[in-house]
Amino acid sequence: MKTNSSLALAAALALGCGVAQADDNIFKVGVTRYDTHSKTDGISGIGVPPGADAVTNDATTVIFVYERLLTPQVGLEFVLGIPPTIKAKATGSVAFLGDNVLSAKNVAPTVLLNYHFFSPGDTWRPYIGAGINYTHFSNVKSSLAPDVKMGNSTGLALQAGLNYAITNDIGLFASIAKINVKSKVVATGATVLTTTVDFRPIVYSAGVSYQF
Repeated sequence: MKTNSSLALAAALALGCGVAQADDNIFKVGVTRYDTHSKTDGISGIGVPPGADAVTNDATTVIFVYERLLTPQVGLEFVLGIPPTIKAKATGSVAFLGDNVLSAKNVAPTVLLNYHFFSPGDTWRPYIGAGINYTHFSNVKSSLAPDVKMGNSTGLALQAGLNYAITNDIGLFASIAKINVKSKVVATGATVLTTTVDFRPIVYSAGVSYQF
């Protein structure tokens, strides 16, 4: 009786808590292109000529993705990439200052809730997702000032993607995401320069997946 009661309790806990099942976890690794479409409110500060501005460049890095399938259609995904270096060049009335007037590492973990179309086991499975991105800027440097700070950002992330199953466990994926990323920049030197950068990135990713 004691053994039967223990088995019954274990079964009840399994049903109630939803223990992990095979094929409920997906790990992905791939290459991502961080394509910025940055816009600022201009660079302001004492002695800064009107029309001073800057634009950020694009970056490429490696990403790692873990998704836990809560149901056959719904999954919770965590994305983290090797921090790429985002650089900026001067434009407008200060374009003569050239490239690399600002650089920073971009650490951007993102959590998304995905909905997968079609059925498990299908070769092609498109999906869409929405969630939150947190971006932290580190190793911030500028040729214009010795002390530069960039504010962190929290914003909405939207994505659409496609999974292709090669076998039951191994597949390929591709996705596109739009993320809201804004940061206030304060550079302190002979004068104080300020601006707010709206990165407006579109992120393209592709790679391999393993389901277990």
